[in-house]
Amino acid sequence: KLSINAFDYNCHLDLIKLLRQEGELVKLRRARQKMSELFPLTEEIWLDWLKDEIKMASESSEREKVYELFERAVKDYICPEIWLEYAQYSIGGIGQEGGIEKVRSIFERALTAVGLHVTKGTALWEAYREFENAILETAQPAPGSVPSPEQQQMLCSQLEKIHMLFRRQLGIPLLDMEASYAEYEEWSEDPIPETIIKNYKKALQQLEKCKPYEEALLGAETPKLAEYQAYIDFEMKAGDPARIQLIYERALAENCLVPDLWARYNQYLDRQLKVKELVLSAHDRAVRNCPWTVGLWIRYLLAMERHRVDHGIISEMFEKALNAGFIQATDYVEIWQAYLDYLRRRVDFTQDSSKELEELRSAFARAVEYLKQEVEERFSESGDPSCTIMQNWARVEARLCNNMQKARELWDNIMTKGNAKYANMWLEYYNLERAHGDTQHCRKALHRAVQCTSDYPEHVCEVLLTLERIEGTLEDWDAAVQKTENRLARVNEQRAKAAEKEAALAKQEEEKAEQRKQARAEKKASKKAKKPKIGDKRKADDDDEGEWGQEEEAEQPIKRHKGDDDGILLEEDMEVETGLFGRSGPEKPYRPANQKEKASTSRKDIPKVLHDSSKDSVTVFVSNLSYNMADPEAKLKELFESCGEVAEIRPVFSNKGTFRGYCYVEFKEEKSALQALGLDRKVVEGRPMFVSPCVDKNKNPDFKVFRYSTTLEKHKLFISGLPFSCTKEELEDVCKAHGNVKDIRLVTNRAGKPKGLAYVEYENEAQASQAVLKMDGLTVKEHVIKVAISNPPLRKLPDKPEAGRASQFAVPRQVYGARGKGRTQLSMMPRALQRQSNPVAKAENGMVQNSPASSSEPPEEPKKMSNADFAKMLLKK
Repeated sequence: KLSINAFDYNCHLDLIKLLRQEGELVKLRRARQKMSELFPLTEEIWLDWLKDEIKMASESSEREKVYELFERAVKDYICPEIWLEYAQYSIGGIGQEGGIEKVRSIFERALTAVGLHVTKGTALWEAYREFENAILETAQPAPGSVPSPEQQQMLCSQLEKIHMLFRRQLGIPLLDMEASYAEYEEWSEDPIPETIIKNYKKALQQLEKCKPYEEALLGAETPKLAEYQAYIDFEMKAGDPARIQLIYERALAENCLVPDLWARYNQYLDRQLKVKELVLSAHDRAVRNCPWTVGLWIRYLLAMERHRVDHGIISEMFEKALNAGFIQATDYVEIWQAYLDYLRRRVDFTQDSSKELEELRSAFARAVEYLKQEVEERFSESGDPSCTIMQNWARVEARLCNNMQKARELWDNIMTKGNAKYANMWLEYYNLERAHGDTQHCRKALHRAVQCTSDYPEHVCEVLLTLERIEGTLEDWDAAVQKTENRLARVNEQRAKAAEKEAALAKQEEEKAEQRKQARAEKKASKKAKKPKIGDKRKADDDDEGEWGQEEEAEQPIKRHKGDDDGILLEEDMEVETGLFGRSGPEKPYRPANQKEKASTSRKDIPKVLHDSSKDSVTVFVSNLSYNMADPEAKLKELFESCGEVAEIRPVFSNKGTFRGYCYVEFKEEKSALQALGLDRKVVEGRPMFVSPCVDKNKNPDFKVFRYSTTLEKHKLFISGLPFSCTKEELEDVCKAHGNVKDIRLVTNRAGKPKGLAYVEYENEAQASQAVLKMDGLTVKEHVIKVAISNPPLRKLPDKPEAGRASQFAVPRQVYGARGKGRTQLSMMPRALQRQSNPVAKAENGMVQNSPASSSEPPEEPKKMSNADFAKMLLKK
């Protein structure tokens, strides 16, 4: 895996773990070395590595390699444990020449780095004092002997070193200061000086101020960014540079993937401390931790230039930045601009030609080619549509090199890249010609601008006339007037045609809408005319013709529904509702015959309330509910009462009388409706409930509600290839190792079934970017997942959807039948072979009429006729 993707952080960790278990020390050392070249290593990784190397180091040459490893370890992060391990390891080499001084040097460096650490600094001070006490013990003369003057001087010097360590420690706010003070009182033979006591009390007061921040860090969960930021603000107000630096380092040790924190730290070092080694080290660690952040690379290049780093090193760092893997095309434009600015500042433009100038021109050419080849191929966009780099190149050539010919060539190239239609691009070129060119080229540029500009042609026409008014001849003025008048006439003609076309399209849409409305009204009227009235019976006469009379009204067949033995249609119309997906026609609830009286009575008892569009602001449209919901009103009232007082809940039923899965919830107050939108996608009885604003789509045909963003979101990841059994909690366990997860959304279908996709929102883009590097290609329950920054494709929606309620995600219902086939699809079965429905009426000739084809009832067996029946029928004829 690492041979394919060397930047797979987790894969490095897995390899190191396996090699350590197998005892492959040579391969283990090589694996750690490769990882340390690509990433800063955490405290745990360094300590494991150091302990393994210490076990194998026996000779002096091997000890030197361990020292070198310690020096690399302390540069990645400020870790008290590593410094303490370093100091203790150095004590083992005390027998070598200069060993004692080397140990003291390491301890002093450790105190400078982490000696102010409120919670962990005490251990380092104590270790240093124990070392000096051990030296003191070896310097003591044998019992009963008189020390020589040299020994006496050495004893006094060693005692003074220990005194000084106690006094330095007691002047710093550290935990358990009281115990250190009591230890000093017991150890010292002389009373503690008043100045030391004063410093000690001052440090105690400072400790009391720091304790709330330390306690907040102790109780907070990783990564503790907010708590560290509060601590940093506190130390910034105090203004002690050493303490500010330390708290930043502590924060970065736990938030190493937060670019903004690195940026603030580096800005402080750049503006306040300005120490070259310290500043450059911090910038280097920043880009190693967050290589995807272009801003950190730009600040690093500026810092290197500010501290006069060799040009070759800066150029090498720029090449590393190009290979850092930025996530946007514009990032590459920014890093190129920063590097070109640096190269421009190196050039002495008083000379006609120089090595630096040629390097600058070569870099400009390379930048243009790089953006065209590398960036456009990778991102399918240039990142620099306005050609800002070429514009800067043209300005340098015109203003600093007095080379207008080259500048004009560059602007010609800029205009051929799709910029000729923009007035501001022409005016930018005109201003350059005005400042460094001549009137002839200015005039030529404006004439081309008048001809090509499509966004603001009036503006460039005005600039051309102004130029000719000031500097042109009468012929120039006449030519300009004619040019501008012709151009504006064409523009106005094009605009008029466009307006007519738009008006015609709008009229066509209105006519189509009217036709659809009329067709629906006619269809509704025809259905109503055909509808049977409950209780109607065939008229009967007492005479002989009454039995088979031609004048009797045939009883209309009753529409039957699949699965219902005896069904009737209630005559009451439900109120007309309007929701997110358009108008809802009158609903006619269906009830079984055995519930006829009960249903009729209950429906008649409910007052009819027409939908009031003025209440849209206090109403939400709820859809995608389970059709099997037993009592929608009670269930939804229980759900939505937490948002505010519910005025009314109107579930919509099908003509079978079953719940159609959507309803309208009306609140007393508008704020309650807004709060109810927060329940969108809440799982109710195994399905995600959709909650949307109530909008009349007949009045607002272009209204769309998308719950989730469809644009690039750098702080959010899109994960595909997940197993369907993966839960939100399991995915969160995987993701939270790489940052603070704010939200996880598992993508489901309308039935709530998982689709193997998810969106994971992190606290910031840095954590998301790092998670991409570490999680892409990860195996979750034997499924290899793909991880990318969330950038959904644009939704392709119809220009003018049909009126009526239709989901924004599903095909309109009228297009499909019960099994997904078109309703207009012709049957391939001959009519003679089709099964006939239940005969319910007789025609004039005595043949049985079929009920409508939509009926799915099995046909009844025709009644057998006796010879007498046939004879009677023939006699009637």
